[in-house]
Amino acid sequence: MSSSTPHYLPTGTVYGTLLNFRAEFNALAPQMAELPYKAPPKAPVLYVKTANTWSPHGSAIAVPSSVPDVEIGASIGMVIGAEGDVEGFVLMNDLSIPHASFFRPPVKFKCVDGFLGIGPVLRDAQEVADPAGFRVEVRINGTLKQSIDFSQLVRPAQQLLADVGDFMTLAHGDVLMLGCDAGRPLGRAGDRIEISAPGFETLANTLVQEAAA
Repeated sequence: MSSSTPHYLPTGTVYGTLLNFRAEFNALAPQMAELPYKAPPKAPVLYVKTANTWSPHGSAIAVPSSVPDVEIGASIGMVIGAEGDVEGFVLMNDLSIPHASFFRPPVKFKCVDGFLGIGPVLRDAQEVADPAGFRVEVRINGTLKQSIDFSQLVRPAQQLLADVGDFMTLAHGDVLMLGCDAGRPLGRAGDRIEISAPGFETLANTLVQEAAA
């Protein structure tokens, strides 16, 4: 891709999905039995990554001065087509401030300006035989920090799409992330984050210290 080619950015709403990797679900299962929930969720648990969080490939992402580390949530997003099908897939870096809440993550932890690396390009869904075959790697400053196997999803891609469709309509251009696995690495200002997967162009962003007000 030449430097003049525009990077992909969503045209609709971006939804994140919690608890959709078996390791994360199993690790948090004991807490699901506690108040106020008393049981595991029956439907997908979603949150919104608002437009102020979107950062294209290659851009710098500012880390608030009050935050020593940020959680790196490597994921793949399904981009919804005109017929409610999947038009394509895109790499995503769902950053957040580390926090304990897993059912209803506070907006202040998930929707900091710039906290969603996206792209660089959309991979056509027709090229993908089965999203369960996705394998994603996370590198910080060139060092491998996490490997993610998408055959370990609680709800595989098509089931997740169908289950979300049971309670809401996804519009053309919306993006639904498949989820982030347990063991998400931490990054800090000065780090270069690279998220790669076979068949995708690598997504890279650099964390920088937020400018003083």
